[in-house]
Amino acid sequence: MAKKFASQGDMTEKEISFTEVGEGLYAFTAEGDPNSGVIIGDDSVMIIEAQATPRLANKVIDCVRSVTDKPISHVVLTHYHAVRVLGASAFGASQIIMSEKARSMVVERGQEDWDSEFQRFPRLFEGHESIPGLTWPTTTFNDRMSVYLGNRRVDIMHLGRAHTAGDAVIYVPDQNVMFTGDIVEYHSACYCGDGHFHDWPGTLKRIRAFDLDAIAPGRGDALVGRDMVNAAIDNTADFVRSTYRPAAQVALRGGTLKEAWDAVRAECDPKFGDYAIYEHCLPFNVARAYDEARDIDTPRIWTAERDIAMWEALQA
Repeated sequence: MAKKFASQGDMTEKEISFTEVGEGLYAFTAEGDPNSGVIIGDDSVMIIEAQATPRLANKVIDCVRSVTDKPISHVVLTHYHAVRVLGASAFGASQIIMSEKARSMVVERGQEDWDSEFQRFPRLFEGHESIPGLTWPTTTFNDRMSVYLGNRRVDIMHLGRAHTAGDAVIYVPDQNVMFTGDIVEYHSACYCGDGHFHDWPGTLKRIRAFDLDAIAPGRGDALVGRDMVNAAIDNTADFVRSTYRPAAQVALRGGTLKEAWDAVRAECDPKFGDYAIYEHCLPFNVARAYDEARDIDTPRIWTAERDIAMWEALQA
């Protein structure tokens, strides 16, 4: 490759924050690295997102143990991406929950996604030798399910396609707080390489309709207070629209992927150029937007080989 992917050279450790977003609810954040969430019930704990490796998952466990000694009973995975799921074994949970669609995507493309993400962003796979293999759920759902952690009800829902076809959100009604996975980001670029641009804004509207008091987003700081929640939803919607529109205009007139890349940069660089992982996400976002505009509904599987071919086309 003439030039490396942006995140291949990103080896700087990020500062971890552990923020209470509601009573017994916490967001584990790390300056734009993948977030995790914690829900403390009467007798046990639910983890949202497992990190990329067991070693990184242990950083989440250390934070959990700073606030409770209750056992971890459930891990909920909002989608199938390797950086979210491959650390699950560290938690020792008896239940691992995904949407049925997310599980099907592990079957279809889980290994390819692992290989691709490992090549793109090696720092996020610290301790990769401890990964026992692909992560499989013990429990799946289609539209929604509820888990009771004693008296605390946790609703796990598929509100529509967005970051992937199988995205789940986790809602805690007693605190009016939601863990959105990568459907919502805060001052961090959305990764759209497996996304659904046409559906994403509608899914955001359904999240907004909850009139939430707090969100733990997929990346970026915890969002506490309705003003911060709504601003993050607005910014995420703007990011998705601003990425898709110029790429689609190029694709629909028969332009090249490189022309779409230039058009998206012209639109997005001034607004989002300082967002975390912006340069990392951009080539994959442009490629997916270009495909969706040409009526490719199901995102093509990313492989290490396809990553390189796409990047070389953009650098030509």
